[in-house]
Amino acid sequence: MNSRTKKITTTAILCAITYVVMAVGRVPVVLFLKYDPSDIIVTLGGLIWGPMTSCIVAIVVAMIEMITVSDTGILGCIMNIVQSLSFACTVAVIYKKKRTLSGAVIGLVSGCIISTAVMMLWNYLITPLYMGYPREAVVELLLPAFLPFNLLKGGLNAAFTYLLYRPVTAALRKSGYISTAEREQRTRHTGLFLLAIMIIVTCILFILAMNGMI
Repeated sequence: MNSRTKKITTTAILCAITYVVMAVGRVPVVLFLKYDPSDIIVTLGGLIWGPMTSCIVAIVVAMIEMITVSDTGILGCIMNIVQSLSFACTVAVIYKKKRTLSGAVIGLVSGCIISTAVMMLWNYLITPLYMGYPREAVVELLLPAFLPFNLLKGGLNAAFTYLLYRPVTAALRKSGYISTAEREQRTRHTGLFLLAIMIIVTCILFILAMNGMI
């Protein structure tokens, strides 16, 4: 398989996986806001194959979602694209420039912060248009609802991406699907591992609490 065909096939597979994860993994958090882990797949694709892969997958999946399972139309599609790109592409671009553990951590933290800031702005500007809410009502929800939701989503995406990156790349190298030329550090960073687990557990407890389950 030549490199162009391999890249097209890889992108198509990532789109399929991302769509399935989006469709079956939605979890209600607060109001109409739902978390789905599809951006984790988009981000892993960008870390492994570059930012352009993240961009293509995010756009294709958002468009397919719009015509299949979404009821928010083109505005919802644009919101999904902006959210995915602000997180996944930020992480992938930073990691591409600095392919080290610190580069990955900086990228994940930056992606969480940037995506939260971007989505707060877009929630203010666009949510009233496609949800039919008065802008004043949206403003009142920005801090108590949209901010914690966006932070939760960014935190979960960052933590899961950190935990999954090494085993995913190891499996891909073992299968011969990506090059083995670039070796990664083998040191186990227990502190970061425990931090990622703590973030995930905290976010899950928050979701359960918001849904009245605990």
